[in-house]
Amino acid sequence: MTALPDWMRPPREEGWFAEDLDRLPEAPRHTELIDGALVFMASPQRSWHGRLVTALTTTLMAQAPVGFEAERGMSVRLDARNRLEPDLLLTNLPYDPDRTWCAPEDVELVVEAVSPESAHRDRTVKLRKYAEAGIRHYWCVEDVDGAPVVHVYELDEPTGVYAPAGIFRGALTRPVPFGIALDLDRLTPPRTD
Repeated sequence: MTALPDWMRPPREEGWFAEDLDRLPEAPRHTELIDGALVFMASPQRSWHGRLVTALTTTLMAQAPVGFEAERGMSVRLDARNRLEPDLLLTNLPYDPDRTWCAPEDVELVVEAVSPESAHRDRTVKLRKYAEAGIRHYWCVEDVDGAPVVHVYELDEPTGVYAPAGIFRGALTRPVPFGIALDLDRLTPPRTD
C-alpha cells in the first residue's frame, strides 16, 4: 500500500473544512470538498468539455447585464463541509482578483458540463446540494452525440428543491437569471467521425 502524502491527511480529527482548501497548494486543480471529503477532478478533460465551457462563458458574458460576472475555476462555499467547484458560475459580485470562493447567496447560476467521471455527482449530489444552499438556477449540460443538451432547473423556494424547467436541444431561451438566448449547436464544433 502506498503511503499518503502529508498534505492529504486531514488537519483535524473531524476531517476537512471549506477553508482548508485555501491552504492546500499541493492539491490538484479543481479539488472539491463534499461532505468533508476531498474530491479530485479527473484530468485531463475531454476537448468537448473545455470547448463547451469556454464558449458558454463568453456567450453568457456577452449577454449578461451590468452586475453579473462569469467565473470558471471558482468554488462555492455551500457550508463548512462543502465547497464545490462548478464548471461555470454567474455571480452578482463585482470582480475581485483575490477571490477564491463565492457564497451561495452571491451565485445566480451554476453550470456543470457532465463528464463520464462526474456524471453521478453532477446529476444527483450537486443537484441536491446547490438547491439546499439556495442557488436559484442550475444547468447540467450533457454531451448527446457531440451536441450539448441542457437540463435546466429552477429553485422552488417553498420546498427548497429544484424543479425541472426544461431540456433544451439546438437552442435555449430563458428569461432568468437574465434574458438568455443560446444557439447550443454553435457552442462546440460538429463531430467529424
